[in-house]
Amino acid sequence: MAHNVDIESWRRGRNDVPDWILIAIRALSTLMFLFVLTRILGKKQISQLTFFEYVIGITLGDLAGNISTDVEANYVHGVIAILIWVFVPLVLEILTLKSKTLRVWFEGNGRVLIKDGKILEGNLKKERYTGDELLEQLRTKGVFRVADVEFAILESSGDLSILLKSENQPLTPKHIGLKMAIEKPTQAVIMDGVIQNELLADAGKSRGWLQDELEKLGVAKENVFLGQVDTHGELTIDLFDDKIVIPASTDRPAVLACLKKCEADLELYSLTTHNSEAKQMYERCSIQLTKIIQQVHTILRA
Repeated sequence: MAHNVDIESWRRGRNDVPDWILIAIRALSTLMFLFVLTRILGKKQISQLTFFEYVIGITLGDLAGNISTDVEANYVHGVIAILIWVFVPLVLEILTLKSKTLRVWFEGNGRVLIKDGKILEGNLKKERYTGDELLEQLRTKGVFRVADVEFAILESSGDLSILLKSENQPLTPKHIGLKMAIEKPTQAVIMDGVIQNELLADAGKSRGWLQDELEKLGVAKENVFLGQVDTHGELTIDLFDDKIVIPASTDRPAVLACLKKCEADLELYSLTTHNSEAKQMYERCSIQLTKIIQQVHTILRA
């Protein structure tokens, strides 16, 4: 009898609170709860989804919506359901790390759709893929001829991976035996008018250097929305006010980069030309330019 009285009292107390307040409280608590669980599940839940992950994502969203807006439903029961839908895939993810069979079962396998420039129609049918859909996927990868493709594999995530034939692949410095300087990542040293000290140090620069560069451009750091230092040590900036014209930079590392590019171009020309006289001329110029770069390297990098 006392238990029934307690339930009735709780219901009367709950009825005194407007539904919109209950919904707001349930929605905020569910949002924080799902955020924590998503961090536990990992980044795969926000990347290309497999079939199993797709089903989990939809179900979790539906459960979260129901327990947030249905004020008559038991909130604890909804939380238990969400925990089960998170716990099971988490356990399966751990198991699939150790079992190839389980990975294939839950995540699927890639399927070859093009081999040696020929479409495998049987595999297209198995994936319920039409020729138009295949051509559309190829175009999104910048490929317009099926004959140019060595392999095309439809991954379990639904993405199409393409390997072009050797003669259709882009030419790189490695193909012609050129050794290029190691590229360093561009660092955002100013963000929203604030100097990013850690990234500035990663770029090998000091606050004094940055201040000098800004003074050369006639800009205060408070007016800079984004400032970046590239692999050659050159500062480029973007201002809050897009109407302000920034003077062109004459930084010395840019000059060094230009000289190195000319050196690489001369080596490329000497390797690709069939004229013996031109080949010798390019080689002589390349050797001379290399010596010049070695002489001015320290000055231009300062």
